[in-house]
Amino acid sequence: MNKRRYKATNVKQVNWEMIATQTQGERMVFGIDVAKEDFFAVLMKADQTVIETLKWVHPQQTREMTAHLRDLDCARIEVAMEPSGTYGDALRGHLSELGLSVYRVSPKRVHDAAEVYDGVPSLHDAKAAYLIGRLHLEEVSQPWQDLSEPRREQQALIAELDLFESERRRNLNRLEALLARHWPELIQIMDLHRVTLVSLMSEYGSPQEVAAHRGEAAQLMRRTSNGRLNAEKVQQILDSSETTLGVPCTEGERHLLQVLGQELVRSHQRVQAIEQRIDHFVLDDGVLTHMAQVVGKTTSLVLAATLGTPLAYPDPHSYLKALGLNLKERSSGKHKGRLKITKRGPGKARGYLYFAALRWLYRDRVIGAWYQHKIKRDGNLKGKAIIAIMRKLVLALWYVARGEAFDSSKLFNTQTLGLKA
Repeated sequence: MNKRRYKATNVKQVNWEMIATQTQGERMVFGIDVAKEDFFAVLMKADQTVIETLKWVHPQQTREMTAHLRDLDCARIEVAMEPSGTYGDALRGHLSELGLSVYRVSPKRVHDAAEVYDGVPSLHDAKAAYLIGRLHLEEVSQPWQDLSEPRREQQALIAELDLFESERRRNLNRLEALLARHWPELIQIMDLHRVTLVSLMSEYGSPQEVAAHRGEAAQLMRRTSNGRLNAEKVQQILDSSETTLGVPCTEGERHLLQVLGQELVRSHQRVQAIEQRIDHFVLDDGVLTHMAQVVGKTTSLVLAATLGTPLAYPDPHSYLKALGLNLKERSSGKHKGRLKITKRGPGKARGYLYFAALRWLYRDRVIGAWYQHKIKRDGNLKGKAIIAIMRKLVLALWYVARGEAFDSSKLFNTQTLGLKA
């Protein structure tokens, strides 16, 4: 393939009259390489003949480019794009409004095809546009389906939850580091994630201030724990504030601890409010309600937001594959590679499923027994066993979404485990 094929012309300098004569009555493909601003595209015929490689600045020149494209007297124009985050969404919506068919090409396929057609492993914008168009002609693309409004609402809700959860985790790490210096006993007595602890820091900031206000601090701890914090632990915390080995706080350090406590209280309140909205969302959907009984409300909503409903998948293994939990192997000759999951699906969904699987280890005797049996057999490979439980849960969810009751004994051989059915 001649490298000159990849030379792009600015949309303002393209000879659109000549292109119109070459494309009249033809089926045309418009392969687009999406970027933040500098977009590249290749206009090619169904026989893979490249008519033009062009570039434009988005969004300033986008309307001009699409106007020229719309004016071509083609039999049909098919647009092929990669799912490049959100950068191509505005263009894709605009093209759909113009009545053009838009298709989705996997970025992995484009990457893997870099050396296939010209023998050169390089990949740049103009070449990527060519590969996208050619892969579409080879029928490895899919029609681009716009997300429904409910699913967009789900994704926005989960993104909002992640926003405050990630902020909370970062601030907890900061608080832990500072308490290790100024009040190390506190994080031994009480879990760092407890609202009572962060409320105490929000109000007083330092152990010295807590010691100076023992009575008020005790009342605060009882109130924020809703009476669940026993008197012995309250006494331990108050005593440790007077005898701590920690470095005494300066006024600035005390203020920093207060601010961290206040931010953590605020994050906790925001997360609680979002989780209440998630509860309402799940309870209003019969499928999500069934799924929530297995993996929890938040995880069920994450799965719906990232993958859609399990009802849209023809069989359990197609749902497993969509999550990137199907297995791959690299073997050659006498070398037999290890089985690994492909990780081709949404990582966020796998992350939530991972914690759902951990919860089931303690909740269910069959799953717990199978886990112990597997790690003993496989040489204490705990991560591998948890992934296997995740795979089992996903297969079960496909049936649960259709109204079947969850039964862990159907997922594992209870006789092998020595358990009665």
